[in-house]
Amino acid sequence: MTASINAPTKPMLAALAGQKLERPPFWLMRQAGRYLPEYRQVRAQAGGFLDLCLNPELACEVTLQPLRRYGMDAAILFSDILIVPWALGQGLRFAEGEGPVLDAIRDQAGLSRLDPAGLQRRAAPIYETVSRIRAALDPRTALIGFAGSPWTVACYMVEGGGSKEYAQVKRFAYGDPVGFARLIDLLVDATTDYLAAQVEAGAEILQLFDSWAGVLSAADFRRFSIEPTRRIVAALKQRYPHVPIIGFPRMAGLNLEAYVAATGVDAVSLDPGVPPEWAAKHLQPKVTVQGNLDPVLLLTGGQGLDDATNHLLQTLGQGPFIFNLGHGIIKETPPDHVDRLAKLIRG
Repeated sequence: MTASINAPTKPMLAALAGQKLERPPFWLMRQAGRYLPEYRQVRAQAGGFLDLCLNPELACEVTLQPLRRYGMDAAILFSDILIVPWALGQGLRFAEGEGPVLDAIRDQAGLSRLDPAGLQRRAAPIYETVSRIRAALDPRTALIGFAGSPWTVACYMVEGGGSKEYAQVKRFAYGDPVGFARLIDLLVDATTDYLAAQVEAGAEILQLFDSWAGVLSAADFRRFSIEPTRRIVAALKQRYPHVPIIGFPRMAGLNLEAYVAATGVDAVSLDPGVPPEWAAKHLQPKVTVQGNLDPVLLLTGGQGLDDATNHLLQTLGQGPFIFNLGHGIIKETPPDHVDRLAKLIRG
């Protein structure tokens, strides 16, 4: 990778342009969330989780809360990857203690009940949130918009929620490849439009979360993770060549090299299972890398947190790097541990 001639003023954009910075920029997945007492107060005010996501004033507020405490280099839109299927017309609710529950779609008849034409209208509150956040940010703080990748969103849509075996979505994919391809195509188009609208509203960086990429075989990973991501990235780059895109194919393992080579992403986010030394050798010469501190180390704190953080800074800090976790902050994490991490990164 080569550094940009005109250095972006925002550290996140500089790192995503391939620059090695004296201190890597940082943000944390789920940096706005239940570990913060101020978040819990707003959540109680909003009512349900979906109500909070669709309330631009409150969603903006919780997005900004961790920045006030810790001064991250990026804000990430407070929302959820399941906004896209909800905006397409699929029934969605968040059951306390259970996670998301969707009206499962397992055949082409179910797909026919979706309403792609209504997506932008129903997702309008999300775009208003993006605009509010952008207006409130410090000039050096970047704004990240995001969506789920088609494979992961399809998993939720077909399974009707979380899963351990992913049997229903794989049965759909293997048993009716034409119908499943129709679902993936629909999600490629909807996700592209959804992310484009976030850019129009003020998002400067985009991240695609493929949380369940690791349950796929190598061949299916290429078909259901790499190829849909490539199509989304290509479409967005055609419209917004200046907007960097981060891909997060969680638990992809050795498939990460193929993902980086084929998708066109500007950066790849790493889960805790990826050895930093391997990433520095095989991925960082090609893209910016992001990650990958184990969230349990942040939960635990102490010397283990210090040692792991310093190791990442030493190993991946020699190239274009964004410090982050390998997955989201665990809700029981003490806020003081996040403060400790922020001070370690700043040096």
